[in-house]
Amino acid sequence: MLKITYIFRARVFLVQAYLVFTTNFFPWLTIIVILPIFAGSIILFLPHRGNRVIRWYTICICILELLLTTYAFCYHFQLDDPLIQLVEDFKWIDFFDFHWRLGIDGLSIGPILLTGFITTLATLAAWPVTRDSRLFHFLMLAMYSGQIGLFASRDLLLFFIMWELELIPVYLLLSMWGGKKRLYSATKFILYTAGGSVFLLMGVLGVGLYGSTEPTLNFATLVNQSYPVALEIILYIGFFIAFAVKSPIIPLHTWLPDTHGEAHYSTCMLLAGILLKMGAYGLIRINMELLSHAHSIFSPWLVIVGTIQIIYAASTSLGQRNLKKRIAYSSVSHMGFILIGIGSINDTGLNGAILQIVSHGFIGAALFFLAGTSYDRIRLVYLDEMGGIAIPMPKIFTMFSSFSMASLALPGMSGFVAEFIVFFGIITSQKYLLISKLGITFVMAIGIILTPIYSLSMLRQMFYGYKLFNAPNSYVFDSGPRELFVSIAIFIPVIGIGMYPDFVLSLSVDKVEVLLSNFVYR
Repeated sequence: MLKITYIFRARVFLVQAYLVFTTNFFPWLTIIVILPIFAGSIILFLPHRGNRVIRWYTICICILELLLTTYAFCYHFQLDDPLIQLVEDFKWIDFFDFHWRLGIDGLSIGPILLTGFITTLATLAAWPVTRDSRLFHFLMLAMYSGQIGLFASRDLLLFFIMWELELIPVYLLLSMWGGKKRLYSATKFILYTAGGSVFLLMGVLGVGLYGSTEPTLNFATLVNQSYPVALEIILYIGFFIAFAVKSPIIPLHTWLPDTHGEAHYSTCMLLAGILLKMGAYGLIRINMELLSHAHSIFSPWLVIVGTIQIIYAASTSLGQRNLKKRIAYSSVSHMGFILIGIGSINDTGLNGAILQIVSHGFIGAALFFLAGTSYDRIRLVYLDEMGGIAIPMPKIFTMFSSFSMASLALPGMSGFVAEFIVFFGIITSQKYLLISKLGITFVMAIGIILTPIYSLSMLRQMFYGYKLFNAPNSYVFDSGPRELFVSIAIFIPVIGIGMYPDFVLSLSVDKVEVLLSNFVYR
């Protein structure tokens, strides 16, 4: 009888566990957010001798996190539902209504999946790192949690905390595993981003404390709250400065080339693939969705800044001798298209901006990975000293050329589709007059013409320059299995999105329609 009772209880427990895992009551997002940093803490207890255990452990955690995220979104996220899903709300500090609020929608699901994919590949790219491997991989996993936590936050203070969680890991990764000028670049990064964080915190407190005897930081409540126009403009400017630093938007972009020029290429993959996109996500999530009246006023300025940014970054890139700095300026140029898409205030332009976020996340990460791989082979980073490496390294040359073509918007790749949709969005926008749209389109076209000039010039100097980097008979190791795997893994979504952009657009199209409808009729 006792045995039957135990069997019955065991079956009940298994049924309850199955129901928990297969329903939305299970805290999927909480586990997805805290798993990387919790697992990273366990690295301290792993064997001290050798780095192989730490490497494999970190890669396995990243793969597990990516698989868990994919499973949760495939089985518990409804694509045709624009509302916030997988909502989790746990009390944290009742004194000022600070809760652990998480949720996802069509705007956040794409960046979260991008984060998981790029972070996993960046961890694999960091395989050669041997110095202080424990701390390095812990910081990588801590950044993983912070990035996903930011995209999933439904509380403004939690959004700020996750934003700050990125600063210290990046600073340490840059200052400890960077190049010769790493301390200067790390200090510049922390000063710029910390200054932007001050404006973000002031904006969060201003939004949360206004208009109510009980302060609230719940994003769902704040979206339905109205503000005086003057206050909304002030809050908009504060948030914009914070996001402009992170994006980066001129003139607050100067930390980016210095940081990319000195950081290890695995860190560059996270910076270019994810960190820059956090600012663009903040512009859509807070400036556009939360402060719609002010966004309507400032949207023409966003378009102007975006067009200037495309021209400025493309022309400045031509004067860069450092390979990674030249690629960094191309990232600044591509962020200009995102600004134009956000400023167009129509569904086509905004969907194009979201597609550009995902597209350039892949392309930027791949370019910095290949640039870092080339540096590992020849220990040179200046273009006028790297000529002729296409002959001993044909695989790296082929992959670098392919992603450069994707960066300059070659048809059939994701960059072309994203920029074309942004073009079409600004042309069809009813916010601007015909003469304004023609001027903006003309400037964007000039920027697109300048892009292949500096990109092809970079390829010519790097691979076919007349000054050979080494003696003709010297042996240089070409791309290995790890480099090929990472490159192909990124190239597949770049081609896939270029051929079938609805794979990404289907995630956000319903949410974008609702956002813009509220924007118009609010």
